[in-house]
Amino acid sequence: MLDKFREECGIFGILGHQEAARIAYLGLYALQHRGQESAGIVSTDNSNLYCQTGMGYVAEIFTQSVLESLKGEAAIGHTRYSTAGESALKNAQPILVSCSQGDLALCHNGNLVNALEVRRELEQAGSIFQSSSDSEVILHLIARSQKDSIEEAIVEALLQLTGAYSLIFLTPEKMIAVRDPRGFRPLSFGWLNDSPVLASETCAFDLIDAKFEREVAPGEMLILSKGKVRSEKSFPSVSESFCIFEHVYFSRPDSQIFGKSVYESRHLLGRYLAQEHPVEGDVVLPVPDSGVAAAIGFSRESGIQFEFGLIRNHYVGRTFIEPKQAIRHFGVKVKLNPVAELIQGKRVVLVDDSIVRGTTSRKIVKMVRDVGAAEVHMRISCPPTISPCFYGVDTPTKKELIASSHSVTEICKYIGADSLGYLSHEGMLRACGVPEGQGHFCSACYTGDYPVKFPEAALV
Repeated sequence: MLDKFREECGIFGILGHQEAARIAYLGLYALQHRGQESAGIVSTDNSNLYCQTGMGYVAEIFTQSVLESLKGEAAIGHTRYSTAGESALKNAQPILVSCSQGDLALCHNGNLVNALEVRRELEQAGSIFQSSSDSEVILHLIARSQKDSIEEAIVEALLQLTGAYSLIFLTPEKMIAVRDPRGFRPLSFGWLNDSPVLASETCAFDLIDAKFEREVAPGEMLILSKGKVRSEKSFPSVSESFCIFEHVYFSRPDSQIFGKSVYESRHLLGRYLAQEHPVEGDVVLPVPDSGVAAAIGFSRESGIQFEFGLIRNHYVGRTFIEPKQAIRHFGVKVKLNPVAELIQGKRVVLVDDSIVRGTTSRKIVKMVRDVGAAEVHMRISCPPTISPCFYGVDTPTKKELIASSHSVTEICKYIGADSLGYLSHEGMLRACGVPEGQGHFCSACYTGDYPVKFPEAALV
């Protein structure tokens, strides 16, 4: 399949709605792009928690009968791609437990960099884990807490952990949302009539006709109960580190993330890319789907005609059976097919959001040449990716990232392009930038400058 960073996870919650589970299902449907391995929903009728999880897509798991079993007027949901823990049903979320604080369910988007160390300490003290997910560590710490309230227990647990987390908890009485003090991963808050709603991205609000109010602030805890919303700030204040890759690639372009339109950011990425790396060309082709907005921006800035010259098959499942006899570029052609009439004899400018290992870019360039392109120029709407992410994105190791050990000239030669241009770090920040003095981004995958420490062995 395409050589990309893997999506992370999507989380959703709604309180005080007669069709809470069905609304959660729709919310997860809108967040499906953030994880396709597994999904789950936990609901409550104010006395019991009801849980359904499964492997696969949201629409495959939540049939009519499954949704009918999820009773109550509150629900939380999760779509998962594993960044910590294997791909298995035991790691599907929400995680539901009964503990000293009562019945409790948890959804987590992010990655806890000290989870393994804390887990070992808990296991030595007698804790028994049911999954390999870092999220379960949070629940064990909550269960061991002697605090009087669930809110206090959550704060005590999270103060022992470092890394990225946007969390939604559900008890029979309330829903609690927490975002880590650096705000790595997004989390939005809004209303569906009188029902409070939470989601990783605002595109989930659009589908259910909810009104976006604001983002959950970094380091903020929201306690939702019976239509009431209480905000608490219980964590030390630190510099914000919003994940810039949310704007470059992960989030849907119709979402508002970190106070800005994702589509607008990507459009500007393309415009600035055209300014920094102009090229004489006849047609601009996006590598779909994530490269589309940047390619439109590149086209408008450069004056080179935009065309959909690579057609994506949207119906490819999670796996496919390869033929016994080799078919050229099979892995890429399952998803992408060139429109020869738009390419033959043309100087083609391919616009993509990133190059990870370089293997897919190499195949796409050759595929475009094979149908008759006169020249192929590759333009990338972010800087070279030189370091993996440890804050909730599944990435290759450093040695697998081609830009960590090869120059732009060497990468250009490897992928077989006539020229290659990456957007500068400054250009990317300018396109996606938070206003000065109001926070900043984590761009460690481009700089190697990590805002939260992690085991050095993980960089290998």
